[in-house]
Amino acid sequence: MAVTVDAEAEAATTLAPGARTLTLGGRAVPVVFPKLRDPRIHLAVTTFTIITIGMVWLDFRLSIPQVAAALLACGGLDLLRTYRVQGVLAWPASALQTATSTALILRVTGMQAHDWWSFQGWYYFAGIATVGVLSKYYIRYGDRHVFNPSNVALVAAFVVFGADRIEPLDFWWGPLRPAMLAAYAVILIGGITLCRRLGLLAMAVAFYATFMLGVGVLAALGQSITTQWSLTPISGLHYWWILVTSPETLIFLFFMITDPRTTPSGRRARIAFGCAVGVMSTLLLAPWETEFGTKVGLLAGLLVVTAARPFLERRWSLRTARAPRDDARRGALTFAAAIAATAGFVSVVALAGTANRSAASSDPPAAAVDFEIDAASLPAVSIDDDVAGLSAALATPAGAEDLAATLAFDLAVEAQALMTRDPSMLTAVDHGQRLENLRTTIDQAAGSAIVVPSYEFDTLHLSIVYPGGFQSGANAGLAATGTMRLTTYGPHGEPLETSQQPFHTMFSLRKINSERWLVTDTPSPSEPD
Repeated sequence: MAVTVDAEAEAATTLAPGARTLTLGGRAVPVVFPKLRDPRIHLAVTTFTIITIGMVWLDFRLSIPQVAAALLACGGLDLLRTYRVQGVLAWPASALQTATSTALILRVTGMQAHDWWSFQGWYYFAGIATVGVLSKYYIRYGDRHVFNPSNVALVAAFVVFGADRIEPLDFWWGPLRPAMLAAYAVILIGGITLCRRLGLLAMAVAFYATFMLGVGVLAALGQSITTQWSLTPISGLHYWWILVTSPETLIFLFFMITDPRTTPSGRRARIAFGCAVGVMSTLLLAPWETEFGTKVGLLAGLLVVTAARPFLERRWSLRTARAPRDDARRGALTFAAAIAATAGFVSVVALAGTANRSAASSDPPAAAVDFEIDAASLPAVSIDDDVAGLSAALATPAGAEDLAATLAFDLAVEAQALMTRDPSMLTAVDHGQRLENLRTTIDQAAGSAIVVPSYEFDTLHLSIVYPGGFQSGANAGLAATGTMRLTTYGPHGEPLETSQQPFHTMFSLRKINSERWLVTDTPSPSEPD
């Protein structure tokens, strides 16, 4: 998110007779302080305000040492380099902005909210922000750096380290309460004001219009993603609304693509640049089924377009120089070209999202057997406070009891599938790792005995769990204790022996595409604590 000239250029152009100096090693060294009119000061205030609101009221999984690590690494590096190159001590405004933008977007997987003094993963913040600053020094075309520093470093880090270690800021920050409204106000007012000062508002609008159209096409075709803040996939109109109103998308729009040093000059070229970023971001996020892939795709769109910017800018300049005067014929051709480009964009976006829709198109079949579950026979379900944040309905006693009854039904169907050695029955009640494990159990029991469990619950506790990691999506977790009856059946279905043992197991359930909850993770029976 570096938004204006390099620190070195600033230092070289702001020195004046009578400037402040600092004596180092017996030599007077000029000291350059930031100017209040510098857009980077404006952006720094906006960014820090968003970080503060997020950490205090919006459960940002971010700590003060993590932010400080990025600031110290980037600020120290830029200060040292400017001193060596220019012989001055200049306020490292661009480097500090790279650090704050990195801290705003970067998260360490598994980090807890409100753990403000945690040093967890501080080295990711320091290292990734430093790579961003170095890219500004060494990846250049002419007198300008090619990439937005924080953008190139973050995308590279997400690709290299993956969702198991780090991840981008969530698309959804929380319900529209006062703190969330305040965050939106800071982003919108700060972003629009900054873009107007820099003459980049038209480019921002071009990106946003293109992005809304592309995501709208995906949503209309049934695009969906799993997230760690929703128990069900985000799809259809909800998918479109989340992406186009996401604070992360707005931050990307106002504070990342609008870097004058990495955008072309000229209003028309900048509008084309904004449209190009919108097109590329949409295409790169379209195939992904997870929020992680979608967020990285959004950010990577800018990386690809800025990499091509020098070539495109040169071609645009040559074309403009040779272009004839505007006339009615040229206007008609331009309009026809716009229509053709829009139609081509819609078609390519639809094609790019095929992988996502193919993965989400298979709705589970209805169960081949029906079991009557007496909800009154099940124990009362205690409920964690965190459940209400993801599902108000599930956090009620009635909702939790319905889920418990669903679990009992699913387990009964599983037992029937194991006893009859019919794996086709499992797809009605299981998904993911649990489905794979039970299919393996049936396959391995061919021609031999098979053990079939049945469960009697004593206690049930509902919470939110992430059995496949945060990016695989939130699951409803029912921690159960009770008695497990293990019945061994022979190759021809005859019961051979029965035993009992206590169990203490976490069952993970999730809605995939239908309205039914499926068991997604395989429990590991153990003695109660």
